[in-house]
Amino acid sequence: MDFSSRYTNDCRDVMDEIGKTLASIDPESLERLTKEILSADQVFFVGVGRVMLALQCVCKRLAHLGIKAHYVGEITEPAITKNDLLIVGSGSGQSLFPLGIAKKARAAVDCKIVHIGSNPNSEMKDIADFMVRIPVRTKFYLEDEIDSCQPMTSLFEQSVLLLGDVLAKMIIEERNLDMKSLWQYHANLE
Repeated sequence: MDFSSRYTNDCRDVMDEIGKTLASIDPESLERLTKEILSADQVFFVGVGRVMLALQCVCKRLAHLGIKAHYVGEITEPAITKNDLLIVGSGSGQSLFPLGIAKKARAAVDCKIVHIGSNPNSEMKDIADFMVRIPVRTKFYLEDEIDSCQPMTSLFEQSVLLLGDVLAKMIIEERNLDMKSLWQYHANLE
């Protein structure tokens, strides 16, 4: 098979996986997450590696909607309070740093905590108020996980990013926001 054909086939495979994954996420958990985002004074994100990169994109998009959004560790990160929301991204639910931050947030201010992940049986289940499960392959290879042709947890990270954009679109529609007016929140020192 030539490169062009392989590329076309691989694109189709990846897009099919993403579509299947997004369709498998429980809409009730997404509705609850949206309500928590909109009712929080501030929204904080924590993750590591590629998950953190995807969450930083979601954080930025929420900021474009006028929502006070921060990621843990940013240089201008404000204090989190009980009126805020912490979104923890971890496929396994066992990544040391996100898990530790969730524990600290629970003990220090008892804010709302949502886990976006794949593993419903991790230690996060005892810390988070609820979970948005993206049931894709983790390093644990749980029986009900959606398998992937992609390396490691690429499908999880892609799904986190696209899920954030879908939720942003739904928030725009729910709040009847004018798309042109959103540019007021976009960086202008580019």
